[in-house]
Amino acid sequence: MKLWGGRFETGPSEIFERFSGSLHFDRKLILDDTRGSQAFARALAKQGILTAEERDSLLQAFDEIAAEARDSKYFDGAGDEDVHTFVIRKLGEKVGSLSEKIHTGRSRNEQVSLDIRLHLRTCADALLDGIAEVMRALLALARKYPDAVIPGYTHLRRAQAVLWPHYLLAYFEMLARDFERIEQTRARINVMPLGSGALAGSGFDFDRQQIARDLDFSQISRNSMDVSADRDFALDFLYSCSMIMLHLSRLAEDWILYSSEEFGWLTLGDGVTSGSSLMPQKKNPDSLELIRGKSGRVFGDLASLFITMKGLPLTYNRDMQEDKEPLFDAFYQALGSLSMAKAVADSMTMNPAVPRAAAEESWVVATDLAEELARSGVPFHRAHQLVGQLVLDSVKSGKKPSDWDGRSLAAFAPEFQPEMARLFSPAEGMKSRELPGGTGPRAVALALNDAQDRLNALSRPAGAP
Repeated sequence: MKLWGGRFETGPSEIFERFSGSLHFDRKLILDDTRGSQAFARALAKQGILTAEERDSLLQAFDEIAAEARDSKYFDGAGDEDVHTFVIRKLGEKVGSLSEKIHTGRSRNEQVSLDIRLHLRTCADALLDGIAEVMRALLALARKYPDAVIPGYTHLRRAQAVLWPHYLLAYFEMLARDFERIEQTRARINVMPLGSGALAGSGFDFDRQQIARDLDFSQISRNSMDVSADRDFALDFLYSCSMIMLHLSRLAEDWILYSSEEFGWLTLGDGVTSGSSLMPQKKNPDSLELIRGKSGRVFGDLASLFITMKGLPLTYNRDMQEDKEPLFDAFYQALGSLSMAKAVADSMTMNPAVPRAAAEESWVVATDLAEELARSGVPFHRAHQLVGQLVLDSVKSGKKPSDWDGRSLAAFAPEFQPEMARLFSPAEGMKSRELPGGTGPRAVALALNDAQDRLNALSRPAGAP
C-alpha cells in the first residue's frame, strides 16, 4: 500500500522499491507511530472529520497493532515501503475503508518527525538512567578505597599525587555533564510537530496545544517549514551520545592501563574479561576495549548525519531518511557501553599499595616542595630551579625521595629547611590542596558528599513516558 500514487501512471520499479525501502530499520518506530496516530485520531474527531464511534474504532485498532507488534514475527513477509505504510495496511485489515481517513490533514513529513521525537524521548530517559548508574558505581568505588594515593599524570608521565576518589570524581563530573547534556537534548526533542503539514501548516484548524498535552510534549513547534527540514534535535542526540562515549572511552583506556601487569593497580573481575585461545595465562580487558572501540562507531554515526544534512535545501528531502539508522545505533551502543562500564566498576578490586609505591618512588612531590619554598619567601622561579636541581641530582645518584631527610635536604641548599622533608611523603603534600576542587583529604571528602547529594537529586523529567 502507498500513501501516494494518483499522479503516477505506473508504480515504482523493483530496484527503486528495494533501494528506498526503510521498513527493515524504521520498524522500531511502530509503537511511536501508533501512539502518535491515536492522538491524531482524537484531533480529527474534534474537527468533526471522525465520529466518536469512528475515533474509538481507530483507537482500539491501533492498540491491537501495538500489542501484536511485540511479536518478533509480526513483520515477517512484509513488503511495505516503511513503518507508516505498514501500520496503515494493518489498520485497513482491521477497520476497512475507515483507515483512509486517518491521514486527513497530516503529512508523512510531520509524522516522521513526531515518531522520531517520541522514540528519542524514551531513549534519552534510558540514557539518563544509565548515566546515573555509572555515576553511582564510581562513587561506590571511591568510597571503597577512600585513602588510596595514586600518581596523577600529564603526558602519561607521573605528575602529582592525588587521592583515588579525587581521580574517580573527575569522571563523575564528566558524566554529570553528560546527564545535563541529555536533559537539554531531551528538551529540544520534546517539541510537538503535528499540525505542520508537509511544510506549509495544516489546512485543518487542529488544537496543536491539546495534541501536545495528549502526547506529553512541553511545547509546539513554531514554524512549519522548520519542522519539515529540522534534524537538529537528532544531531543533538547523536552529539550527546558521542560525548558519553568519549568519556567512557577515556575511562576505559585508563583502566586498561591500570589493570595491566606494568601498572598492576587494578584487577578486573572474571565476568568482564576474556581469555586467549592460545595463551593460557591471559586475562584480557575485552569489555573495556569494546567500549573504546564502539566510541569510534558512535562518532561515525554523528558524522554521517551531520554530512547528510549539511547541503540540503529547505524543506524535506529524502536524504533525511538516513537519520534513523545512525540514531538507533548510537543509542544502542551508548546504552550498552554505560551498562558495561557499570559492570566493570562493580567487578573491580584495587591494590592500593602499588600506586602508593609508584607515587612514593617518583618525584610527584616536586611541586609540593617548590610551593613550600615559595611559602617560606623564596621566589617561585628560584624555588622551581632548586627543586629541579634536587630531582636531577637524585636521578643521577639513584636516590628516591625517601632517601632524603631533613639534614641532607638542608645541606643541599640553604633555602631548604629540615622540616620540609615531611613533603617527601606524597600524602603530606596533598594536605596543602584543601581548596574546593583540590585533592586534599578534607576537600575530597566534601566533594564526595556533594557528589552523592547531586546524584540523589537527579530525577527523570516530569511526565516522562
